[in-house]
Amino acid sequence: MQPVVTVGLDGSPESLAAARWAADESEKRRLTLRLLHAWPLLAPEPAHASAEVDQNYWAKRLVHTARAELQARHPGLTIVGSLVADDAQEALLQAASESEMIVLGSRGLEPVESYFLGDVSMPVVARAERPVVLVRAETPLGGAHPAPAGRVVVALKLSGSSDDLLDFAFHTAAARGVPLLAAHGRSVPLHARVPWGVDHAATDEMTQDAQTELSKALRPWREKYPQVDVADSIRLASPAKAVVQAAEGAALLVVGRRAHRRGVAPHLGPVAHAAVHHGRCPVAVVPHD
Repeated sequence: MQPVVTVGLDGSPESLAAARWAADESEKRRLTLRLLHAWPLLAPEPAHASAEVDQNYWAKRLVHTARAELQARHPGLTIVGSLVADDAQEALLQAASESEMIVLGSRGLEPVESYFLGDVSMPVVARAERPVVLVRAETPLGGAHPAPAGRVVVALKLSGSSDDLLDFAFHTAAARGVPLLAAHGRSVPLHARVPWGVDHAATDEMTQDAQTELSKALRPWREKYPQVDVADSIRLASPAKAVVQAAEGAALLVVGRRAHRRGVAPHLGPVAHAAVHHGRCPVAVVPHD
C-alpha cells in the first residue's frame, strides 16, 4: 500500500477541521489522503442498490462531500475514501499501522484552554503505532482554522533516544518550509532554592548542562536537514509547563510517547498529557522507544 495520511471522519465539525489540516499536510508531504469512516453497522456492499435502499447512503455521502470540498481546495492531491464496518477505535488503530500518520479532530471545552478527548481519541493516541495528530475544531465564527505558517515546536526530554520524535519534527518543518524550535524544560531542584528565590550559580549550571545536551541531540538532525532553521528554548520550569508555553503561536507541537510495552497499560506521560489537553495548536504525539 502506498504511503498515506489517514483522517478519521465522522461528520462532526471537529473531524472536518482535521480533514482540512490533513489535506494540507498530505499535499506538503506529497502523500495520498485517506478519508476513513468506521461504523460497526455498515452493511455489506450490494451489487446494485438505489439511494433509497442503500443502508450506507449517509456514510457514503459524508465521505463524498468531504472529498469534494478537499479536492476543490487541492486539485492535485490524491484523495481516497474508505468505509470500514468496524468499531471506530479498532479501525483507526489498524489504519494507523498502515499510515504515515493519523489525524483526528479534537473538541474544545473552552475556547483556548483545554481539549476534550472522547472514548475514541485517547485510546488511539495512547496505542497507535504511528504518529497521531490532534486538530482543534473550527473557529466560533464557523470557518476552519487556516493552516498557519508558524514554526514547528518539538518537546525534548534529553534522556533516552529521541530519533523518532526528531525525525518527524524535522521532516515536518522541512516539508512546510518553516523554522523548528526544540523546547526543553527542567524543574529547579530543592538544593538550588534559597529563601529569596534560587541560587543563580546552580541554575546557570543547570541551563548550561541542558544546552550542551540539547546541542548534542540536535547536531545530526541539523546536518541531515540543513534547510531547516533551528532554535532552542530551555526553561527552568516543569517540562509540561515549559513545552506548552514554548508552543504559543506554533503551527504544530510535536511531543513523544513511550511505545506500548507488553504488560504495561497504554498511557501518556505528563508532557504529552499537558500538550493534548492545553496546547492551542495542532499536537502530534509520536511513539518512540
